[in-house]
Amino acid sequence: MSRVVLSVGGSLINPGKVDVAFLKKLAKLITGLSKDYQFAIICGGGQPAREYAAAVRNLGGNEFLADEAAIMMTRANAFIAASSIGEFAYPGVMETFNSAAEAVAVASRRVVVMGGTIPGFTTDADAALLAEKINAKRLVNLSNIDGIYNMPPSRPGAKKFAKMTHSELVRLANEYDMRKAGTNFVFDNIACKIIARSKMETHFVYGKDLKQVEAAINGTNHEGTVVK
Repeated sequence: MSRVVLSVGGSLINPGKVDVAFLKKLAKLITGLSKDYQFAIICGGGQPAREYAAAVRNLGGNEFLADEAAIMMTRANAFIAASSIGEFAYPGVMETFNSAAEAVAVASRRVVVMGGTIPGFTTDADAALLAEKINAKRLVNLSNIDGIYNMPPSRPGAKKFAKMTHSELVRLANEYDMRKAGTNFVFDNIACKIIARSKMETHFVYGKDLKQVEAAINGTNHEGTVVK
């Protein structure tokens, strides 16, 4: 059975409050495809992570502590995501790559869910590393942006890539990734370098368009960006 890692942006799970309707729809899609794929899901922190990281800084904490606060929020989102999957989810929220990989190895029909791991790493990088560790067939990034653009998509003249190489993605991430908790390029530069070294097929789609998500999981044509 092919393994697929989903990196689900926290802004989809909790843009200000938990989006229960989205989680139910995503869970239905994943469980429906679980006969064909084994899934591991990594959840981002979203608005709560940004707020807590900012609060830590405002209270005098350093970036390490801001990262730790953000990681706690990713794990809260992961818990909510696992709850939406119900009995199809492997019990608990994984906190390390080894525990997630062990769960994947022993539970081929269960969905493994994880949040962030260590300060300095975004959940993008966590997803890339887990995909590499478990030899996933592909990695699918779900966010509130519908692909990779040549510049921030809010800028006039921004153009979306339908396809790009790993090296092109790394160059773009190096230009725009700020490497700071609560701020991010669509996929941070460490994550880009990880998928480049392992030549991981990676898809970027708008996460709330589940037809696009399903196409990306299947490796078929979609309106986002494919990197390989």
